[in-house]
Amino acid sequence: MPASVASSRSSSMSSSMTSNATRRVSHPSSPATNILLFLIAFRLLNAFAVRTFFQPDEFFQSLEPAWQIAFGQGEAKDRGAWVTWEWDHRLRSSLHPLLFAAIYKVADLLASALSLPAATRADLLIAAPKTAQAIVSAIGDFYTWKLATRIYGTDSRGAWTVLIVTILNPWQFFCSTRTLSNCLETTVTIVALDRWPWQWSAGAVSSDSLSKSATERGRAEDQQLLWSLRQCLCLAAFACILRPTNILIWATLASVAWLRTFCLQRKVLVREVLLCGSAILAVTAVADRLFYGIWTFPPLRFLYFNLAQSLAVFYGRNNWHYYASEGYPLLLTTALPFALVGIYRTLKIRSYSPADQVQTAIRVQLATVCLVMPLVLSLISHKEVRFIYPLLPSLHILAAPPLVQYFYPAVYSASSRYTPRRLTLIFIVLANVVIALYTTLYHASGTLNVLTYLRNQHERHATDGQDTPYSRLVGATPEPGITVGFLMPCHSTPWRSHLVFPSINAWALSCEPPVDFSEDEKAIYRDEADQFYDDPSLFLRRNMVGGLHRIPRRPSYLTGSQSLSTHTSPTQHEWPDYLIFFAQLEPTLHSLLRGSAYGECWRTYNTHWHDDWRRRGDIVVWCLDPGEQNAWRSETQQREKHSRDHQFDRIVEAIKKEARGQQKRGWQSLVPSVPWFSSSSSLASWQRSVKSLFSTRPSRTWPWSTRSRMDIFLAKFRKPSTARNWTPSLPSWSSLPSIPSLPWPSFLGGESKKNKRVSARDLWS
Repeated sequence: MPASVASSRSSSMSSSMTSNATRRVSHPSSPATNILLFLIAFRLLNAFAVRTFFQPDEFFQSLEPAWQIAFGQGEAKDRGAWVTWEWDHRLRSSLHPLLFAAIYKVADLLASALSLPAATRADLLIAAPKTAQAIVSAIGDFYTWKLATRIYGTDSRGAWTVLIVTILNPWQFFCSTRTLSNCLETTVTIVALDRWPWQWSAGAVSSDSLSKSATERGRAEDQQLLWSLRQCLCLAAFACILRPTNILIWATLASVAWLRTFCLQRKVLVREVLLCGSAILAVTAVADRLFYGIWTFPPLRFLYFNLAQSLAVFYGRNNWHYYASEGYPLLLTTALPFALVGIYRTLKIRSYSPADQVQTAIRVQLATVCLVMPLVLSLISHKEVRFIYPLLPSLHILAAPPLVQYFYPAVYSASSRYTPRRLTLIFIVLANVVIALYTTLYHASGTLNVLTYLRNQHERHATDGQDTPYSRLVGATPEPGITVGFLMPCHSTPWRSHLVFPSINAWALSCEPPVDFSEDEKAIYRDEADQFYDDPSLFLRRNMVGGLHRIPRRPSYLTGSQSLSTHTSPTQHEWPDYLIFFAQLEPTLHSLLRGSAYGECWRTYNTHWHDDWRRRGDIVVWCLDPGEQNAWRSETQQREKHSRDHQFDRIVEAIKKEARGQQKRGWQSLVPSVPWFSSSSSLASWQRSVKSLFSTRPSRTWPWSTRSRMDIFLAKFRKPSTARNWTPSLPSWSSLPSIPSLPWPSFLGGESKKNKRVSARDLWS
C-alpha cells in the first residue's frame, strides 16, 4: 500500500483504534476459543436433532449434485442422484456441491477402510454433510459474536446478549445446520462483514493526514487492513457466486465506503475488488467447466432465467409486503420488536462522539443493509424467507441494545417492580425452545422417516454388493433391490442422499418448469405432479406401465423380475414394490387399487398441519409383499390392544381414586354391605374378571361401538331409574363375581349433586 495511504488517519482516531485493537489483542484467546468450541458442540447437537423437512433445495441444490460428483452419474435418478433442471440449464455454481462431494468421498473411503457394514456406511454418508454444515454454522455464530464485540466491546452486555440471542433463535436452530446454499451464504457473509474495513466507510480519515509521513506502526496497520480487505472481498465474491442476490449487501456497503473515502482509498478499493473478484471468478469458471463440461457463467444465467423468463413465479407468488409481514417475523420470532426498535434508534442517530464513531457507523450501515435488501427483493414476485437469511446476524446485533435496556434491570435487580419483565423473559425463552424443538423434531418429520424405513427394507431384501464402496457400485451393473414409487408432489422427500443404496430403484413425480415456453404455453402448462392430482385415475391409466389392469401380484425381489426402467416412454413408470403417498390421497387410491395386491405395510406421522393440501396427513406406505402386510397388521393390532389396556387401567385407577375419596367423606359407612371396595384382593379379582371380559371382545368394535360391553357392564351397576334402556343380547355373566348394587361414582355418570349424567363412552375420550 502507498505510504501516503498509511498516513491517512487523524491522530485522535488512530490512537482510539489502536487502543481498541490493543484491548482485543491483549485479551486472552482462551475465552474466544472456548466460545468457538462450545458453539461447534452445540451446532453438532443441533444438526443431529434436526429430523424434519424444510425445503427441497436443502438436498437438490447441494447434496444431489454432490452425490453425482462423488459417485458418478449412475442411471439418472432411478438409481443415481436426481439432478434437477437448474443444473441441466447451468443456473447454479458447482462450488457448493464440490464441498459436499469432497465430504462424501472422504466418508466413503473411511467406511471402506474400516470395513463398516452396509447400514453403518449409509448412516455415515448421511451424517457427514450434517457434520460439515454444523461446523459452518458454528463459525457463523462465532463471527456474529466477534462483530458484536467490535461494536459493543469484548466483555460488554451487548456482545453476550448477541451470543445468547443467536443460540436461542428458533430459526437459527431450525435452519442453520441444513445444507442449503443460503446457510453457507449467511456464514460467509458475516465472516466477510467482520473483515470489512469499517474505518473507511465510517469516515475516520482526515484530509490533513494524507500529507503526513507514515510511521512504522501505521505501515503495519495498513498491511493488516489490506489483508483484512482482501479476505473480505474474496468471501464477498464467493457469497455472490453462491447467491447472486448477496450482491445487494456489498453494493450498499461499497457505495457508503466510496462516498466517505478519499481518492487514494478509492483506488485501493477498486484495485482489490478487481483482483479478488477476478480470482474467485477464475476458480468458479474452472470448477464449472469441469462440472458442466463447457464454459459457462451460472450467476448470469440465474438472473436471466429468474428475471427475464420469470421462471421463479412457477414456484409461487407472494405479496409485496412478504418480507415485512412474514420474512422478518419468521427470522426473528420473539426478537422481532427489539430488532425493529434497534433499527429505528440506530437510523435516528444524528451525531456521535469521535470515540465511538466507527462503532456507530457499523450499526448504521448494518441497519441500512437490513432495509435495502428486503426492499429490493420485494420487487421480485417469488419470495422466500431464506432469501434474506444473511441479514439475521446483523439483526441480532441491532436487537441487542433494546434487549439489554429492557431486561437487564429485571435480571440483576431483586425489585418486585420488574416481575412482569422477568415473566416476559421466561416466556420468550420457553417459547423459543418450544418452537425450535417442534420444528426440528416433529413438523414434517415423516418425509425423512419414510426413507429410513425404505433403507431398512432394502437391507432386509437385498444384500448383494452392500460391502462394495459406493464409488464402484454406482455405474456398475445394478444389483437387484427394492423398487419404490412416490405419488407425492415433486421433491417432497430427499433422494439419493438419503436413499443411499444405488440398488434401490425409485421414481417420483416431477415438476419441471416451462423453460423456453411462450406466455400462452406457460399459462396452460401442467407438470407431472399437477397432472396426477388433477385426475389420479386418468394419470395412473396413462402413465403407469399396464395401467390399472396389469398390477403385479408379488414384489420384484421375490419374483426376480425387477424392471430396470427399460420402458420406452419416459413419462411411464413401473408399478413399484412400495408405493408412498400422503394420507389425504388414501381414499382415492383405495378406490382405484381395490382388488390389487397392494396393502398398507407402514405409516408414519408427518405433521399436524400443512399449507399445501396435497401434503396433509400421515405418510402411508403400501407394498405388494403379503408377509409385510400381515406383520404390519399384527403390529397395529398389538398397539391398539396396548392402547385399550392402558385406557382400561386408567378407568380402574379412576374408580379406585373415587372410592378412596368416598371413603374419606364417610361414603363407606353409608354402604356397609360393600366391603370389597376396601379390600384390595377383592378389587383385584373384580378387575381381572372385567379385564378378561373386554379382552375376549373383537378389536374392531371395541371401544367405539355404541353398544359396547363396557356400556352394558356400566349399565349393570346403575339404578333402574338411571340405567339406559339397552336391548342387546347380554353376554353370560356367570364368570363375573356377584357384585352388590351400589351408587355409581359421580364422575362416571352416576347421580351427582346437579343430577348430571355422563355417558360411559365419555371415559374413552
